[in-house]
Amino acid sequence: MTAKLHQLETAKLSPRTWHDYKRTAERIVAVVGKTRLVEDLAADDFTQLRAEIARTRGPVALGNEIQRVRVVFKYAFDAGLVDKPMRYGPTFKRPQKAVLRRERQKNGSKMFESDELRKLLDLADMQMKAMILLSLNCGFGNKDIGELPIAAVSMDTGSIDFPRPKTAIERRCPLWTESIDALRKVLAERPTPKESAAKNKVFVTKYGGAWSKTGDAEKARSDNPISAEFRKLLKTCDLCRKGRGFYSLRHVFETIGGETKDHVAVNSIMGHVDDSMAATYREHISDERLIAVTDFVHDWLFEAQE
Repeated sequence: MTAKLHQLETAKLSPRTWHDYKRTAERIVAVVGKTRLVEDLAADDFTQLRAEIARTRGPVALGNEIQRVRVVFKYAFDAGLVDKPMRYGPTFKRPQKAVLRRERQKNGSKMFESDELRKLLDLADMQMKAMILLSLNCGFGNKDIGELPIAAVSMDTGSIDFPRPKTAIERRCPLWTESIDALRKVLAERPTPKESAAKNKVFVTKYGGAWSKTGDAEKARSDNPISAEFRKLLKTCDLCRKGRGFYSLRHVFETIGGETKDHVAVNSIMGHVDDSMAATYREHISDERLIAVTDFVHDWLFEAQE
């Protein structure tokens, strides 16, 4: 946890991820015992640990927790704290893909239809409307929105140049007229920042704070402020459904943008990591290709109004 704390302090790890690791470490201690020797841990201990995790976690969360447990013990081996890699036994594995598929089917699709999105835009307040538009226009997620700096937005060129915070992948996104108009209103009526984290950000809460969660990881909540506000809007519009939240809008962009069949341009806008050989040789992507993708999503979203 000391090593992860150093990553948190140097912005290489988010407060939420640090908090997840801390809870995982606490769970390990609670289940196997603080005074147990690591070299004495055996397969039945990890079977018990998995059962304890599964008691309160669904398949996806279970898989994520199992991976974090493995990270803890891998760190111990890599750092020379134990002499050999841990043997977890045959059952301490992520749920099978078929189980994860059934879970997704049970939760339902994350997709929003265009008429639902227009309803949300009609009833959203000024800031939330701009957030929704940026997510649909550029595939932005919660962290992208919360950390978007003013300097990344160019009204003159009608674009945003902003590396994705999660991956540091360079992104350029052509903006719709609706997005530009919404951003102008947000910046014109932007509350005075009272927190250093909000000082140069486009979006500032009414209390002068940042929309992205920063600061003491111990106090990091599992909920995201943008998700919480979006959930209120979903309830107002009677569009709440399990599995759908603000981050689902990023799914919408990927789904509709993919219909252009230019996945390179879609991935570029979304800031996906591309480890292919083609990406190694590719020097740039033309604005025409990026505009073709964003225009396609725009037409899908507003087609019924045109």
